[in-house]
Amino acid sequence: MKILVVGSGGREHALCWAISGSPLANELYCAPGNAGIAEVAKLVDIKAEDVDGIVGFATENAIDFVVVGPEQPLVLGLVDKLDAVGIPSFGPNAAAARLEGSKAFSKDLMKKYGIPTARYERFTDAEAAKAYLSGEEFPIVIKADGLAAGKGVIIAQNFDEADAAIEDMLSGNAFGDAGSEIVIEEFLEGVEVSFFALCDGKTLLPLASAQDHKRVGDGDTGPNTGGMGAYSPAPVLTPALEAKVMERIANPTMTAMQSEGCPYKGVIYIGLMLVERNGETEPYVIEYNARFGDPECQVLLPRLMSDLLPALIASHDGELDQFDLRWHDQAALTVVMASHGYPGSYHKLTEIRNIEKALNHDGVQVFHAGTTRDDMGRLMSNGGRVLNLVATGKTIADAQKLAYLAIEDIDWPNGFYRRDIGWRAVGGSTN
Repeated sequence: MKILVVGSGGREHALCWAISGSPLANELYCAPGNAGIAEVAKLVDIKAEDVDGIVGFATENAIDFVVVGPEQPLVLGLVDKLDAVGIPSFGPNAAAARLEGSKAFSKDLMKKYGIPTARYERFTDAEAAKAYLSGEEFPIVIKADGLAAGKGVIIAQNFDEADAAIEDMLSGNAFGDAGSEIVIEEFLEGVEVSFFALCDGKTLLPLASAQDHKRVGDGDTGPNTGGMGAYSPAPVLTPALEAKVMERIANPTMTAMQSEGCPYKGVIYIGLMLVERNGETEPYVIEYNARFGDPECQVLLPRLMSDLLPALIASHDGELDQFDLRWHDQAALTVVMASHGYPGSYHKLTEIRNIEKALNHDGVQVFHAGTTRDDMGRLMSNGGRVLNLVATGKTIADAQKLAYLAIEDIDWPNGFYRRDIGWRAVGGSTN
């Protein structure tokens, strides 16, 4: 088969790496890809958001199957346009991708079908939103309705912070059209964990558990990012809790989407908050994502023993009920190397050396998230999150130790990383 992966980050490198090992894939392309992906796939110079360009390339090159990595092309209807020209793909269509593309849609869906989530209200008027705050407790969560590159959520500690966030979003200054409507919801205190499952419109096949670190600094401090590291499995998601998630959240979500006339296909990523209530741990949905998490994908796929590609195809074809996935017992942990200044402004095109030295450690893989090569062939940074160093081991502690040993081999003065990835599972910092 001729396979096209859409996207350019660490998630897409992990997908290409996994698909390249499938006996079904004899030609693999990635649009637009990055310097690391170029080692396992042919790069196509088309942006992920250029839906018509991707459909044109897939048609002209007789692509057999398209795997869509990021959320933007899903929300823009890439799957719909591929369907229209008869090219099968992995991912939800635009109607189903609203689960991620519109916070208002997803919150209303959960309310209608009794799926546990934080209490909320929606607003398009700033004064009405501020008036609502007068009856609420702080901290409080303010979310832009649309896609905001993982930055559209503000946890306001007091009225002044909430007031500023409301003005920033609804004025269009912060996120443009994505902030033309906002959701204000109660703050849930607890532990976050990620739940993933493949879906084919009717059947849901859970994947291994994972937990990521959103904050930029050690000890989960500083501003939110797209994710500074992750590990799998997540010990906090016990079998008993996973059964609750399936019964109360995952399966009801699939049923709800069918009832709304937009059956969900692809991978569903449910961001959960585990809250202690009356002596019990209860899962609540804090967000849905319509794609693999990044960097969670980078720790899930190294643990997958089964061939990924047939499972992705089965998601499209409605045949997941005939599938079971096998997983390695080992744990995986990834540490993100980011450019100094991220998630704020940062310099691009700074040289990275000695990745090969890090790869000399058994059990280490480096997925590129934001890299390119210059005219001299040197590896250069080309984004905020730049590298994902992934290590596997018998336990999360073993994987953590190996990851931090190998990351020291990479010579990149303009890069930084957290030194406590995995602390919830292992305890403490690696300092």
